[in-house]
Amino acid sequence: MEILDERTFEELIESRNLKALRERLMSMEPLDVAILLESASEEQLAVAFRLLPKDMAVEVFDDFDGPTQHRLLESMTHQVVSQLLEAMSPDDRAELLEEVPASVTRRLLGLLSSEQRQVTLQLLGYEDGTAGREMTPYFVDLRSNMTVAQAMDRIRRLAVDRETIYECYVIDPSRHLEGTVSLTELVLARPESKVGEIAVPSPKKVFTFSDRQEAARVLRDNELIAVPVVDREGRLVGIITQDDVADIMEEEVTEDIYRFGAVQGTERGYFTTRVFNVVRRRISWLLLLLVVNTATASIIAGQEAMLAEVVLLAAFIPLLIGTGGNIGAQSATVVIRGLATGEIRPRKALAIIGREVSVGMLLGGALGLAVLLWAFWLGRDSRVSMIVALTLVTIAVLATAVGSALPFLFRLSKVDPALVSAPLITTVMDISGVGVYFGVAHALLRL
Repeated sequence: MEILDERTFEELIESRNLKALRERLMSMEPLDVAILLESASEEQLAVAFRLLPKDMAVEVFDDFDGPTQHRLLESMTHQVVSQLLEAMSPDDRAELLEEVPASVTRRLLGLLSSEQRQVTLQLLGYEDGTAGREMTPYFVDLRSNMTVAQAMDRIRRLAVDRETIYECYVIDPSRHLEGTVSLTELVLARPESKVGEIAVPSPKKVFTFSDRQEAARVLRDNELIAVPVVDREGRLVGIITQDDVADIMEEEVTEDIYRFGAVQGTERGYFTTRVFNVVRRRISWLLLLLVVNTATASIIAGQEAMLAEVVLLAAFIPLLIGTGGNIGAQSATVVIRGLATGEIRPRKALAIIGREVSVGMLLGGALGLAVLLWAFWLGRDSRVSMIVALTLVTIAVLATAVGSALPFLFRLSKVDPALVSAPLITTVMDISGVGVYFGVAHALLRL
């Protein structure tokens, strides 16, 4: 299968060879078509999308990023938009409607059938970031007193519009979740057997108000096809499938990367976000860190007499504070990642911090020895080289302690540990590093 490149795509559009373009697009995977059309102009996007068969168009639309979906919706008639929205899965539809302005959301909701509007409003009613917002209400539900033959008949009737049929959910008359049964088990069982006899009782589940990351962990750790979502009374209301979890993890990782870089994330693409908005999202953290960093300048300014006496001390300030920030960021990254994946538990905080401090001692010793020789070679001053070496060892220990402890403190305060950003740790280590440097210098120079 040959993927259509952008140049050939533009040539077919310009020559109006739409028949050939349609054939080429239909021979591609929906995801590849989506990637190709995302970079197309408004007119090219509208023309090419209308050439796709309905089923393929729905898949391609699902694979578009948010900005492309919005562009396309604005260029379509109400009838076409209605068909697209109706064909989307409820969770994807809710995500789309959440991103558009409120006035557009109201207009799009008006294009849905009453059933689909109710389903969508139900999902939008759950708090953002919860399992309820991410779930789909389309699953196969069975009763324990059904025979396997009856269960298979029900699966055949529901299979067309269900998210998955490979895992079915056993509920009681009040829709309380009782167990799960796989399609494989149903196929292998005798037709006259009862579903309750082969179902697995008390399955892993999450609540509608559970954090979506928890749902992702439950599904991943238990190797499930889908994780059931129940309300506060234990009634089954939806499921979260593996493809939903893949989207959740991608969004969470992106969000953590933005936060750790002290950048406010955006749902829109990089090139579709205005420069002014990019600046607005970044400047708040930078202004705060700029103000905090004035403490570093104050400390250095207060050591004017010492710097005048031993000018060489000033040359190593950037080296020391830069190394401290880097070591602290490394420790924070390891701990934040471990907390996110569940490998590191908050109850082991002291052990983790102790381990990182040990790493800091070894790193500080190795780096201190290297900088001792380097500093002496540069300045031929044994006092300064010793001051720099001892400071580097101290800073390394302090940086690993701060970098590993802050994520736990943030978690204890119920704040996302990813907010322990690299610029924040660097700023903290700049201030403390300079203080330690001149403290060591005062102590050794008086000897």
